[in-house]
Amino acid sequence: MNVMVHRPKWFRNGYVFVSYAPTVGINKDGEELYVVDPETGTRTGVIDDRVLEDVHTLIDEASTTSTSRWVENKALNPGLMAVPVYFDDRSNSHFEQLITEPEFDGFESATLGELIDSRQILARPGHGSPSADLRTGTVPYIKVSDLRAGQVNINPTNRVSEVVAQRFWKGGESGLSAYDLLTPIRTSKNIGDFAVLMPGQERLVLTKEILVLHAADDALFDNFYLLWAMSLRVVRRQWDRIVFMQTNREDVGSRYRQIRIPLAKTKELADTVSAPFRDYYLGVQELRGKFLEHLSESDKYHIFLSSAEAVEEELETELDSSVE
Repeated sequence: MNVMVHRPKWFRNGYVFVSYAPTVGINKDGEELYVVDPETGTRTGVIDDRVLEDVHTLIDEASTTSTSRWVENKALNPGLMAVPVYFDDRSNSHFEQLITEPEFDGFESATLGELIDSRQILARPGHGSPSADLRTGTVPYIKVSDLRAGQVNINPTNRVSEVVAQRFWKGGESGLSAYDLLTPIRTSKNIGDFAVLMPGQERLVLTKEILVLHAADDALFDNFYLLWAMSLRVVRRQWDRIVFMQTNREDVGSRYRQIRIPLAKTKELADTVSAPFRDYYLGVQELRGKFLEHLSESDKYHIFLSSAEAVEEELETELDSSVE
């Protein structure tokens, strides 16, 4: 028995229509989401539903918009079927366009995964996440919220003992190096924003939700070049595509390997374009060194810029001894 199935004019055999528009008419609380007037900063009576706009364009015009596209069935493996934003390839297109511009003459491109597999970049996750009752001691424990504005900010209220640190390090050293690049890869809106581990901060315990990148010694580029590349807008925007929600938390898994960066063909070119980043962080370190030297000359300060000065305070003893 043959059954006639109606196929609308927009139907494409072997393809799925995907909309990755940013709004669907409801906010994070499940309430209606309204368009906000940019001039007055107040809500209008118009529902902000750009997904619906994409659907109307599909039905009425059999066409796509800047936030929708057709995807082949074979591209929809089980891990990606419910993640429309993954198919928003505008950031990839913008990158490919940038790399052909005259100022990028002398550059190739490669994904982080390709550079990791060829051992030009060393990548590792954070050490782990000590439970709250273990967070007493002298070794700073760094959470994703401690990575801000290009710096690793030590929170003196989050530290673990040396023995706990070595348990998470799986040895006597952290495995971290000066000028390592750190970024959250889970549970943060700052995924893809990189912070620089400064000299003196190497003895830290990093939460497992942090990714550490380090340029190999024999690569044609160093960490400052890598930071320059990761800071380009066309590179930073690629992260938005690979961030999925997992149990209501942002997560990139191993998809960070898909990030594509410019790759200078010579060390001289790499050093030239990254010079401002190198000058800034080396200059900051020179000032940090002088400041830390001053702090070390007295025990009156309570400032934490590195892991070296993170000594365990005995506040009650100090207070008691100060009372005659």
